[in-house]
Amino acid sequence: MLNRLWISFFFIAFGSAIYQWLFLDNLLIFEQLVQALFSMSKVTVDIAIGLIGILSFWLGMMKIAENAGLMDKLARAISPLFTRLMPEVPKGHPAIASMTMNLSANFLGLDNAATPLGLKAMQDLQQLNPKKDTATNAQILFLVLNTSSVTLFPVAVFVYRAQQGAASPTDVFVPIILATFASTFAGLLAVASVQKIKLYNSIVLLYLSAAIALVGGLVVYFSMLTSQALAEQSSFLGNFLIFSTLILFIWAAVRKKVDVYDSFIEGAKEGFETSIKLIPYLLAMLVAIGVFRASGALTLIVDSFRQLVMFLGFDTRFVDAMPTALMQPLSGSGARAMMIETMKTHGADSFAGRLASIFQGSTETTFYVLAVYFGSVGIRYSRHAIACGLFADLAGISAAIGVCYWFFG
Repeated sequence: MLNRLWISFFFIAFGSAIYQWLFLDNLLIFEQLVQALFSMSKVTVDIAIGLIGILSFWLGMMKIAENAGLMDKLARAISPLFTRLMPEVPKGHPAIASMTMNLSANFLGLDNAATPLGLKAMQDLQQLNPKKDTATNAQILFLVLNTSSVTLFPVAVFVYRAQQGAASPTDVFVPIILATFASTFAGLLAVASVQKIKLYNSIVLLYLSAAIALVGGLVVYFSMLTSQALAEQSSFLGNFLIFSTLILFIWAAVRKKVDVYDSFIEGAKEGFETSIKLIPYLLAMLVAIGVFRASGALTLIVDSFRQLVMFLGFDTRFVDAMPTALMQPLSGSGARAMMIETMKTHGADSFAGRLASIFQGSTETTFYVLAVYFGSVGIRYSRHAIACGLFADLAGISAAIGVCYWFFG
């Protein structure tokens, strides 16, 4: 799918350029396309350099947390919930530990650790699958929870915002938390509805009530603030939580007599390698999307959608960020490139720039995750996994638009 998408950007851009040359007498269109190639290639290098530093630092701190045993503690805290949501998985089965470790890694933003743990969890669940080519209820729920993007610290989004000149890169922290909660909760409700999962179980209700109380408390608190105070408090809370968490990692490691410095260096090396691996993917998508916009094709699509929104009588400021939302279920690198391109075009602190950042932090690449996770165990029939995953995406997108108007409208 990603291959076809990437090729389509270039062919559509070429067709649009031909049209402008022949029918609109635009003799500069091909010059603009070539300039977009060079411009976005340069942007890729600038972004990659900044990304190397922050990813290396963050993964270094995550390695400290892992060696301090915080990952294991978080996994044990989540485990009781899974045994109730997936009754067909026997208590104590290796899949429970694999799934809790995967979601714990996702929660802390450890993408490089989350993927192999997720594949291991899917393989463990496949051992319980009586029909090997068809997804089980447990596999579907696990996949939907992954695609709904349960992440506490979307550090990469903050880095991209900082690189694009945001005055306060973390001012989208609370909006992202609210949007990703909506996405995850909607995905859980969708799967529970189809699979007849009993969410009124006392343990499940305890976990859900705690999550709802936390998010509800944030909503109540922020509803009492002015528009300017909303952005300021979101930024303060984001920065406070991030730095406090780093101090917690170091304190836990010191208590457990972990060699903090060596652990950091070990993780930072992984961060450097991860950053280098990202560059070709980022380059490919940024160049393709840059050409796509320079040809006028992206503008035409966005303007057509804007006219429809205007016809329906709604505010149109969210429209410029919609390419990121529409790309997100299809391609993570494509959505990331769309977010960067939106901030580059409209400004990191514009309504569209902030909304694109919230989109990026609140949902995951549904089709990619489905293809990788199910493909790794030979599942061909996904049953209701796609529908539930896309429902979670839609909830996340809708919530992102709502909270962006609330915080920055």
